[in-house]
Amino acid sequence: MQGFLKASTDLNRYGSSADWFEFGWVDGLNLIGGGTFDGQGAASWPFNKCPTNQNCKLLPTNVKFVSLTNTVVKSITSLNSKFFHIVLLDCKDFKASEIHISAPGNSPNTDGIHMERSTGVTIANANIGTGDDCVSIGQGNAHVTITGVTCGPGHGISVGSLGRYQNEGDVNGLLVKGCTLSGTMNGIRIKTWANSPDSSVASNMTFEDIVVNNVANPIIIDQTYCPYASCSSSPSKVKLSDITFKNIRGTTSSPVAVTLECSKGVPCQNVKLEDVHLDPAGGGTVAKSSCLNIQAKYSGTQIPPPCA
Repeated sequence: MQGFLKASTDLNRYGSSADWFEFGWVDGLNLIGGGTFDGQGAASWPFNKCPTNQNCKLLPTNVKFVSLTNTVVKSITSLNSKFFHIVLLDCKDFKASEIHISAPGNSPNTDGIHMERSTGVTIANANIGTGDDCVSIGQGNAHVTITGVTCGPGHGISVGSLGRYQNEGDVNGLLVKGCTLSGTMNGIRIKTWANSPDSSVASNMTFEDIVVNNVANPIIIDQTYCPYASCSSSPSKVKLSDITFKNIRGTTSSPVAVTLECSKGVPCQNVKLEDVHLDPAGGGTVAKSSCLNIQAKYSGTQIPPPCA
């Protein structure tokens, strides 16, 4: 793929599929060549009601990969998607590298790369700036490796949100390493909904060698996630365990640099922080930590100090 593909700005042309491009049910797809998928999303963003209405109509995704095996995507750009930029559903052995994703920081729900129910996913050397999560790891994923991602603007690299729907799959085996986040709302975030209809597990996750520059929430576990005006206060049923944050360093733009707020119903287990050094971006007082329903394990440098 070379040159520019420009999406129509007429939403009536997309029918009910909520997609622009979809590659599905293929073994051995190679998508390469340096071209750009330009979603021309600016004309559609005002019609996105999802930030305030949970029953909203979804706008088209730029590129969706469905039920693929042995896929290679390299040197492709996604620009100004109307909604999510790149989505993976039910994929196995998916390798993406040198991907460029760009949308303004105020563009709603323009997640860079989102995945669900996929196994054996590798994302390497991606440059992502967007209005939502740079990478979001949804339910049902296993054996995912993310390296060399540069993120900003955006909401950071997120696991979740998890626990919103019935019959969600577990998340198991995630490595995020060697990434840099600048000016983002979050750094590394794990988010689960309160009042989950079903129980599920997210475990065996490692976040290592992460640099954050002027990031509001460099490390955050939020098990009462709710983007709407009112939500249930029932505890999340998503169990988080075996999570390691290692060599996380840089600066925070908020007073609380480390937030570990777990579910009262299923408290986090075996969460480790090793060599964390997060200073206030503007200098001055030491940042703080906030903890709830967790007994974390600490080793090496710990700035800010662990929760009392």
